[in-house]
Amino acid sequence: MRDRWPDAELLSEPILKPGSWIGGDRDGNPNVTAEVVRLATGSAAYTALSHYLAELDQLEQELSMSSRLLTVTTELTALAGGCRDNARDDEPYRRALRVIRARLSATGAEILDQQPQHQLDLGLPPYATPGELRADLDVIDASLRTHGSALLADDRLALLREAVHVFGFHLCGLDLRQNSDVHEEVVGELLAWAGVHPDYGSLPEDERVALLVGELSTRRPLIGGRAQISDQARGELDIVAAAARAVRTYGAEAVPNYVISMCRSVSDMLEAAILLKEAGLLDASGPQPYCPVGISPLFETIDDLRNGATILQATLDLPLYRGLVKARGDMQEVMLGYSDSNKDGGYLAANWAVYRAELALVETARKSGIRLRLFHGRGGTVGRGGGPSYQAILAQPPGAVSGSLRLTEQGEVIAAKYAEPQMARRNLESLLAATLESTLLDVEGLGDTAAPAYAVLEEVAALSQRAYAELVHETPGFVEYFMASTPVSEIGSLNIGSRPTSRKPTSSIADLRAIPWVLAWSQSRVMLPGWYGAGTAFERWIAAGPEGEADKLDVLHDLYQRWPFFAACCPTWRRCWPKAI
Repeated sequence: MRDRWPDAELLSEPILKPGSWIGGDRDGNPNVTAEVVRLATGSAAYTALSHYLAELDQLEQELSMSSRLLTVTTELTALAGGCRDNARDDEPYRRALRVIRARLSATGAEILDQQPQHQLDLGLPPYATPGELRADLDVIDASLRTHGSALLADDRLALLREAVHVFGFHLCGLDLRQNSDVHEEVVGELLAWAGVHPDYGSLPEDERVALLVGELSTRRPLIGGRAQISDQARGELDIVAAAARAVRTYGAEAVPNYVISMCRSVSDMLEAAILLKEAGLLDASGPQPYCPVGISPLFETIDDLRNGATILQATLDLPLYRGLVKARGDMQEVMLGYSDSNKDGGYLAANWAVYRAELALVETARKSGIRLRLFHGRGGTVGRGGGPSYQAILAQPPGAVSGSLRLTEQGEVIAAKYAEPQMARRNLESLLAATLESTLLDVEGLGDTAAPAYAVLEEVAALSQRAYAELVHETPGFVEYFMASTPVSEIGSLNIGSRPTSRKPTSSIADLRAIPWVLAWSQSRVMLPGWYGAGTAFERWIAAGPEGEADKLDVLHDLYQRWPFFAACCPTWRRCWPKAI
């Protein structure tokens, strides 16, 4: 792609960026502490710099050309001139590479707690940014190409240059995540300690928003280091402070996003902003707002998905928050939850709720003049939004991709997709191809018939949610049946996972987390989250109304042939039925 469009600005940025929640997701996991955040970000940086130093050591052995046999560029000569040891004067590439390795070693000594191998101490200054490192590597690349050594430039050196471009000093971005209920408790405690308001939790939404906007408009922190606050509040502040240290040490991409679980209001988003402000990661008080960490609402239940665009629009209508988004290049990320929405209303209703939410969010972004990046929280199983990624991306509504998207790859599928290098490459190529197709082509394929198609799915999804609710939420004794017929209780006792099976100490389905819900049904071979409600919905929809059964079947057949979303949904739940028989 870069060979075909060398001047394309989009391709000047990394096409793929890895991220992680390991060590940053503290929603329901008390084991994630400030020390864990430091360990996660530090270990990632150590891995990146270790790889770079090892590759530089290898390049020193490979690029042994003598200046007596070829002519190098003046930039390469200047770079090699910084070598302060007894390396041979007529081997400029080796001398230049030693300079780079020495400066990167100095960087590691400055930012890492544990020092990697292949270090070199020449008393040279460290690199301030990955961009400086890549600029020196570019000097070597350019010089090699001037004397017919493009094959060498396109081998190990090219891979190293691209690695620095993609991974920087941070390796992968660590997202922070916490539940909105915890934010409310912590912010309420901080406001009470600071004497701003004694009972923040009792305020109606409009008064909460006004109070939080007022606090975000000042540089004054709410508390000092000696404040007598609860362990929960202190732990949350320490975690965000550890994230701030990672941003200062490894770069802004070390902690790119703060995800708010169960986000249901504007105040939920502003409460996260308060915590970032306390750590020095947000300043909206001046003419040039500062916030290197994006605030990402996570809409999880079906009702939250329906209200997501309204919440985002109300937040963007606040000049203070709009200024923060502008400071981040007018980019707003929104995460969509597949697991809890499925547990809430069943597979078909949840997927349709996500689709409609995307349409509404895209329209909100268009009206507000911002760029929207959707983050799909898909699991590995059907009941958690799992399925072929290529078809899932092509099934997105118009405007939902626009050259950029994020998605999760759960632990249970990583080995299947990425353990073998050729398979990993194929999966990544599929993700990229689907993203390009969704951006450049009309993959929805409905045209002027979109409105009636949407109406059909709206009706079928409502019938599916009703059928699902009749069983899961309204049938007397269903909870007892679920507890007795599946190993959900035993799952909670296993030494696996990182969180309790339920958000609260109850047997309520609403409080049960989506992962043990899906795992329990999978172990009993019922696979209920992957199919229940869909068959009844189609049966009831076909039987209802004045149209004949054949006419309605023709409508569904036509949608299956023309609409990638519908075509992606049907085979997915159909594969679950044989397992449940």
